[in-house]
Amino acid sequence: MSITLTMPRLSDTMEQGTIIRWNVKEGEEVASGAIVADIETDKATMEMQAYDDGVIAKILVGEGTQVPVGTPIAMIAEEGEDPDSLDASTPATPAATTEIAPETSAPAATPPADPVPSAAAAATPPATPPATPPSTGSAADAGRMRVSPVARRLAEEHGIELRSLEGSGPGGRIIKRDVLAAIETAGANIAGATGDVTPVVIPIPAASTEPAQSLVSTPGSVVHEVPALESTEVAVSGMRQTIARRLVESKATIPHYQVKMRFSMDALMDLRRSLNEKLAGEGVKLSVNDFIVRACALSMAEHPMFNASWAGDRILVHGRVNVGVAISLPEERGGGLVVASIRDAHLKSLRMISAESKHLAVKARDKGLSTEEMSDSTFTISNLGMFGVDDFTAIINPPNSAILACGAAIEQPVVRDHQLAVGWEMAATLSLDHRVIDGAMAARYLGTLKGMIEEPMRLLA
Repeated sequence: MSITLTMPRLSDTMEQGTIIRWNVKEGEEVASGAIVADIETDKATMEMQAYDDGVIAKILVGEGTQVPVGTPIAMIAEEGEDPDSLDASTPATPAATTEIAPETSAPAATPPADPVPSAAAAATPPATPPATPPSTGSAADAGRMRVSPVARRLAEEHGIELRSLEGSGPGGRIIKRDVLAAIETAGANIAGATGDVTPVVIPIPAASTEPAQSLVSTPGSVVHEVPALESTEVAVSGMRQTIARRLVESKATIPHYQVKMRFSMDALMDLRRSLNEKLAGEGVKLSVNDFIVRACALSMAEHPMFNASWAGDRILVHGRVNVGVAISLPEERGGGLVVASIRDAHLKSLRMISAESKHLAVKARDKGLSTEEMSDSTFTISNLGMFGVDDFTAIINPPNSAILACGAAIEQPVVRDHQLAVGWEMAATLSLDHRVIDGAMAARYLGTLKGMIEEPMRLLA
């Protein structure tokens, strides 16, 4: 009997996935363990592995198409079957045979560390497509039409009659791009009828912790008319949608406030230069961020509330010090942001932190991090110093209670021992959850961190 590959659940919060690239073609033989496709989830791009031998009989979902978890995406003909005789309606083995690649391990019991994950771990929904909402047009007609959930939702929000569209998806299925094309056509018609004016929908997000249903518009949208502009449409990836939704959730549900401090970096820059000269032969090069990660971790060990999470009627102080490091992804791969977790950072040397940080950054940008590698951070560092940014503020990464935004170490005029001199300085801004950390607590933590950074020999112990 043939085997149906379905969109796998590659993270505990994943509800939809996008086929970024098929690594196989119809008629191609595959062996158990072969990487058949690259899937973009709500967190990163990950590899999908086949767990059966056979021949790719049908590819049901094209590249660039987003479908719900559990949607059939390909069919594999087993030994003795004629691949040409199979079609999408052929009974097949359930898609549970398709799982994530071995390196993409199962999520840990505690909430994963997303770019901005929700404060509590989402319950894992069943691996079947979500119930289809009513479509534009009659319920009877909608029941006979093949429409993707995303396309149906967009059609409802923009008043597009699904019955008037021809689907370009597998089997004539109406998909997102079909509705977007209809929206663009409708907008052009309106512009021509109203003196070349195009309606622009500006979403007004509600202050709610419920996941946003759409990033195109919301039921409470306000329509403004502005002169038509020449614009280029950029598709929003699943990761970007998740980042947008969770940033809004973080700002709407966490009482943010910021505390800023400047650090003298003279001693740290001198120590870093000296260590890198001695370690050059071993291929080791310590970054400023490596020192900051260790300094933050040691300071967290002294101030446990910076290693804590808000849990409604109580505060959870975590037993492990796991520092999350924000990693930007290249724009050619869709951009986005992931947070890699350096576990037990207070117990690791600068060399260990450096090696682990580099490995996670390269893997995140080349092939994507596993769920475990993005899970369980208890504090986050976002560093834009390498881009020449002086200082900035960052949004808290739930369920963390704090995030440190670091600017560049800049050589500038400073006062040292009551004398004007030239020295290295860095600005750092803590964004904090006021439910967990008060201002005085933040000041004490920054004082400890300042001592670690300005006396960096303490980081070598």
